[in-house]
Amino acid sequence: MKVAVFSCKPYDKRTLSTHANNSVLNSNAEDGTVLSMSYFESRLSMETISLVKDFDAVSCFVNDDVNAEVIHCLKQQGVKTIALRCAGFNNVDLEAAKKEGIKVFHVPDYSPTSVAEHAVALIMTLNRKTHRAYHRVKEGNFALEGLLGFNLEGRTVGCIGTGRIGAAFCRIMKGFGCKVLCYDLYPSQELIDQGCQYISLDELYTQSDIISLHCPLNESTHHLINKDSLQKMKDGVMIINTSRGALVHAQEAIDALYSKKIGYLGLDVYEQENKIFFEDMSSHIIQDSVFQLMLTFPNVVVTGHQGYFTDEALNHIAETTIDNLLHHQNEESYTRQLA
Repeated sequence: MKVAVFSCKPYDKRTLSTHANNSVLNSNAEDGTVLSMSYFESRLSMETISLVKDFDAVSCFVNDDVNAEVIHCLKQQGVKTIALRCAGFNNVDLEAAKKEGIKVFHVPDYSPTSVAEHAVALIMTLNRKTHRAYHRVKEGNFALEGLLGFNLEGRTVGCIGTGRIGAAFCRIMKGFGCKVLCYDLYPSQELIDQGCQYISLDELYTQSDIISLHCPLNESTHHLINKDSLQKMKDGVMIINTSRGALVHAQEAIDALYSKKIGYLGLDVYEQENKIFFEDMSSHIIQDSVFQLMLTFPNVVVTGHQGYFTDEALNHIAETTIDNLLHHQNEESYTRQLA
């Protein structure tokens, strides 16, 4: 099986190559399938579709544009499988894939603790202002004025979405001694038993000191954080998003920063991130005035979609992706198949 791997960075190539080689050595493929991997740093889109000629499968990441037109061209090129190296799949037209007979797989669980811990890192950075303190000390400034934080113990934390990542986040925040409020269409009895409380979304907005987003992106969650939902929140609320960029309306979040409705904003994702994230843009002018403005606020911390970026997660992503490519044809009902 010839596989074209897109959006491939050196760390992706290292882990994928290792697990692909191990699968061959261990004879994991039940039908004797051997993978021939070709790695491309460019993203899959209509501009790069010619690269998939003579490949049987493609592997994509979060910002590849796998729309209906791309999928139609993949079919014409003979591609039969799309193996996503991520949990989210909002960048893939699943209906088009199903229509074209192309199977789509994802990695539903890649160390959820890694993303949950990064959300907590954003909370701690914003609260105790370690990003500002670091630069002060480097310059010989040891003054504490302007670095005042608050105790997390006793604070009310709202978690929107309690899947694997959200559940891990809730457990960590309970460990800090926080009151944890949850909203999800499917409440977790395990979290309830651990002392978390499920309430309505509006109640979560009004009661929470910190709100962390751990839900998928769909029609009902698009721009979930907007001027209307923000109006229901406490003044000075902390918003954390390590899930999907389009959950937060960036311009309306900026307006709320100006009015001090949002007191702290931590983002590991951004709605227009596909134009800038995962690349070294340090010598370029970023052509996004909203993003550039957001970075000027001292109470905003943005990281470049690194929440998943741990050794454990990378290895699990590679292992699951290789497993998806090798074994799906031998199972009629495969739990990671999307289309």
